[in-house]
Amino acid sequence: MSQQNQTPVKRFQGPLLQFWLALAVVAAMPLLMHSGSLASEVLIFGLAAMGCNLLLGYTGLLSFGQGIFFGLGSYTVALTLTRWPLPMPLALLLAMAVGALGAAVVGWVSIRQKGTYFVMLTLAFSQMFYFIAYTATGLTGGDNGLMDIPRPSLTLMGQPLWSLVSPWQFYGFVAALFLAVFWVLLKVSQSIFGRTLLAVRDNEERAGAIGYPLKLLKLQAFVISGAVTGLAGALHAMMTGLAPLSNAEHHTSEMILVMTVIGGTGNLLASVLGSAFYLLLGDWLSALWPRWLLVLGLILMAVSLWMQRGLWGLGETLWKRLARQGDKA
Repeated sequence: MSQQNQTPVKRFQGPLLQFWLALAVVAAMPLLMHSGSLASEVLIFGLAAMGCNLLLGYTGLLSFGQGIFFGLGSYTVALTLTRWPLPMPLALLLAMAVGALGAAVVGWVSIRQKGTYFVMLTLAFSQMFYFIAYTATGLTGGDNGLMDIPRPSLTLMGQPLWSLVSPWQFYGFVAALFLAVFWVLLKVSQSIFGRTLLAVRDNEERAGAIGYPLKLLKLQAFVISGAVTGLAGALHAMMTGLAPLSNAEHHTSEMILVMTVIGGTGNLLASVLGSAFYLLLGDWLSALWPRWLLVLGLILMAVSLWMQRGLWGLGETLWKRLARQGDKA
């Protein structure tokens, strides 16, 4: 392929352009969507899918433990805002720290195996965490979850700066955090660390032979993913006012994985596309047909057979065709 044909695609993939596209999506959602809560949920699960993408798309690790980190973030922010009152920013930072710590534990054990056995270990951890959350009623509320989670305003020296009462006010707060995390993860993915993760994903044996510390790299990816997913879980609990047991179920891990695959692995903005597609399609189809998950199953089959790079890969393909037509003209 000529350099002229490659240039538009490279620009389409560029980190700066991805950030501007993410900013455009964030700015357009209030204009296109009627529900501030649904818009917030898209960005929240976009965060969770980005954390999953760092493992699956950049490191090649298929983890079913993402629900653990999501649930840890939910429970942490619920406890710190209700029983052990902390300023809201500190509560979110603590949720990220607890999510990172949980990911370090899960990752430290799971990365000792590969392939099917790695997946089984993460699934086993997911089931264990669900059982602990179900039985530790004094801490997690058990089957009822933790309720009445407040949504305090941002303050400075006792003066309110940003009210989060209404759904769209909270969306603005989530959008600001989303863009900040998106920019940081873009920097991580473009760094030497991110490029090394790609080398581990593409050929783990060769990367190990060169001298890369494979276990340390995988563990670091786990920790970053856990922190981002923990933040997503905390924001979800604040949005709903509830930290339910369902956040700790393996179904949450499956949902985050599905969003990641539908959007496309190996690209952070694709994670947002996947979460938006999943949630908006579910919101629309559930009003039409209660068995809408059957349609989702057919979509996943189509992605597996004909769109293995997800929605982002489909967009890249269309972009290449347009670039070729422009060069011919």
